[in-house]
Amino acid sequence: MSQQQLHVVVGAGAVGTAVAGLLADAGHTVRVVTRSGSGPRRDGVELVAADAADGARLTDLARGATALYNCANPPYHRWATDWPPIAAALLGAAESSGAVLATVSNLYVYGPVDAPMTESTPMAATGTKGRVRRQMWLDALAAHEAGRVRATEVRGSDYLGPHAQSQITEGTLKRMLAGKAAYVIGEPDVVHTWTATRDAARTLVAAAATEQAWGRPWHVPSHDAVPVRQVVADMCRVAGVPAVDVRRIPGLVRSAGRAFVPFLRELPEVMHQHERPWVMDSSAARATLGLEPTPWDDVLRGMVDAVRGEQQGRRAA
Repeated sequence: MSQQQLHVVVGAGAVGTAVAGLLADAGHTVRVVTRSGSGPRRDGVELVAADAADGARLTDLARGATALYNCANPPYHRWATDWPPIAAALLGAAESSGAVLATVSNLYVYGPVDAPMTESTPMAATGTKGRVRRQMWLDALAAHEAGRVRATEVRGSDYLGPHAQSQITEGTLKRMLAGKAAYVIGEPDVVHTWTATRDAARTLVAAAATEQAWGRPWHVPSHDAVPVRQVVADMCRVAGVPAVDVRRIPGLVRSAGRAFVPFLRELPEVMHQHERPWVMDSSAARATLGLEPTPWDDVLRGMVDAVRGEQQGRRAA
């Protein structure tokens, strides 16, 4: 992308912020849309407060855009109600503006699996969240095949990175840095694919800009699958602190917490991802988009540095 273009990013979480940064670094004008008007404050980025489910408003904001990036992140327990209108508004804005629609998604669409997932693995999800995500892609694909839009989607596994929402949260990392045990929701010794948030952003930007990538999903190039126990050990090594215990959160604790924590009420649908091998094959994106995952230690070091930086900032305040 050599000429300056307008790119519209909906959502300013870890991936949306990284997408905006990559595009601004490339010299493009970036419009970040969130309900509150939050987002990265830097040159080349315009922050706009708008409801992503407002189709008319989103269409106006996407006018003249080269690409429209769906990096929105509704509350986990509200996917069934919040995602459909947001997805419809994004699809309508892409059709009206002619912008490429590039959506960041996940592996929920596949449901329980017995082998490494590829982009051709059947979308056999039976849970609510998986069905919502599957329908979003089927609607976008139908519009693409009808010639109404140009659409693509990238799918990643559990995220690792500064401010990532995943099983390994910054709260977990803070405990580890303090020498306390890390508590995880599933089996700590089953292999699991982990996706760096910056790699998800890199893949989304590349897919949006590559005509060959349109009309199909792509798996984000990610590190080789390792158990969560290994992630914790590697984080301690990178941070230069002694290794800590890794303990599974007892089922009774999770069950009791569901009465108070909406996130915990959603876990039964996706517990298969944490109880059995959960491995994603990303060879297609590596070959077609020319991407490789960020080196493992660099990803972990970025998380450690972010947490330590925030801790130092609070102590200095």
